[in-house]
Amino acid sequence: MEMDELTARVIGCAIEVHRALGPGLLESAYEQCLAHELNLAGIRFQAQQSLPVEYKGVRLDCGYRVDMLVENRLILELKAVDQVLGIHQAQVITYMKLAGIRVGLLINFNVPVLKEGINRYVL
Repeated sequence: MEMDELTARVIGCAIEVHRALGPGLLESAYEQCLAHELNLAGIRFQAQQSLPVEYKGVRLDCGYRVDMLVENRLILELKAVDQVLGIHQAQVITYMKLAGIRVGLLINFNVPVLKEGINRYVL
């Protein structure tokens, strides 16, 4: 599956979750519902994937976790916040660099229309 097709399918799953639930829930609820939608769509993913930091040749477990790693090539960072801040964007980009993943989506479910809460990043 091409990356554009994968991101479109993942965004479609996220939109389905947002249509059903709307804004205002905790991030963890959206994560579990999105996991269910991805399963229904036959899209492979790992939730809460550990992300070690490589420092001077040593892999360190610093407690970082990617919300979802989709098909081993797309990072999803989920939020349910009033406003996406620069620190949220930096978090996604840093996770992409640490994991060696070129594409990431930052999805904020706390918006009236989900399209307004989706940001795509490419390294």
